[in-house]
Amino acid sequence: MTTGPRPRPPYLRIAEDIRARIDSGRLRPGDKVPSTRQIIDEWGVAMATATKALAALRQHGLVHAVPGTGTVVSDPTAHHRTRPRPPRTTEPAGRERIVHTAIGIADREGRAAVSMRRVAAELGVGTMSLYRHVPDKDELLRLMADAAFAETPLPGAGHRGWRARLEELARRQWATYRRHPWLAPIALTSLAQPPLLPAGMAHVEWQLATLDGLGLQHRDRLRIAVGLNGYVGGIAMSHSLDAEFTQETGITSRQRHDTDEPEMWKLLETGRYPHLAAAATSGVELDLDDLFEFGLQNQLNGIEHHLAHRAGHRRNPPR
Repeated sequence: MTTGPRPRPPYLRIAEDIRARIDSGRLRPGDKVPSTRQIIDEWGVAMATATKALAALRQHGLVHAVPGTGTVVSDPTAHHRTRPRPPRTTEPAGRERIVHTAIGIADREGRAAVSMRRVAAELGVGTMSLYRHVPDKDELLRLMADAAFAETPLPGAGHRGWRARLEELARRQWATYRRHPWLAPIALTSLAQPPLLPAGMAHVEWQLATLDGLGLQHRDRLRIAVGLNGYVGGIAMSHSLDAEFTQETGITSRQRHDTDEPEMWKLLETGRYPHLAAAATSGVELDLDDLFEFGLQNQLNGIEHHLAHRAGHRRNPPR
């Protein structure tokens, strides 16, 4: 029994169709290519497939995202004029230099743009020379995350209480996540079994020391520290996904919201969502920084309540 060739994934067929338009000159450098919404309508596919099609074109250097405009056809000659490739050098690239360069790429273009080949090109060295310091991309991402957390200074010693100290570190972590949108998906692969990040371990050690002397068992102190870090990272994950979507499509979350708003109001007007409709008509707008601050205070209130409950339980043990 013989079988024919496996069909190409839909996103590749879409990418090839758009590439054909570019090759034929129907789409010229600087022209906008179909947006994810237009791909969904024209090819009848899901949002994820449309996003993957644009990502495939981007990976081949055929298009690039322009924030506020969308995804446009790239001009290879202009790219080489504006960003000349560094000359080849025999100077070895140390691990710290490799990690610093990779972080720069990720900050500018997102986590997906980081590869051993790309880092080597930025450094002007051969790709194989990097493997003497970093065994693979996964390890490079881990080192990048550790370096990012190492940028976050731990609050200094002082006479402030545990709440003010935990609050200050949480805000510093949030600032780090905001500075490096690619960080959250790497650092938060698992809360229970996180990746080995010495700088991240230093944060947890500092939090455990801050909670020492409050009558908590080791297990509860660890739960509080990891839970609080998970809250900060969870809000940061939303920021990361939003940044990745914009980098892949050129569409900001505000533009996406504006596109979906008419359909949203149709749903609200059905009467099935009265509380959401009331909130929407009141002019409430959600902002990640505001959500972070509101949630952080509730996290700390919960810890405070837990400590007070335990103290009361010790004073009045059950009979």
